Amino acid sequence: MKREEQISIDKNTDDKIAFVSLIVPLFADAYKMNIQVAYFYLKKYGGFAYLLENWWALHTDNPLYALNDLYEVCYKNGGLR
Repeated sequence: MKREEQISIDKNTDDKIAFVSLIVPLFADAYKMNIQVAYFYLKKYGGFAYLLENWWALHTDNPLYALNDLYEVCYKNGGLR
């Protein structure tokens, strides 16, 4: 019999996943997109990279500020106004 190994993630990674899982649907709701379209929009215009790089600072504030920051990053990278 093979012994199954359990894979665990550290708390930091778990928190990052939880924050991203919260912000992408909020972004989709705020800008009237479905979640998949919002994800691809954020990927295309640099918002997702910004979110992953700065999540630690963004998660300490009101999510509305994070949404505004994502909007501005995407706009500066060619996203729609």
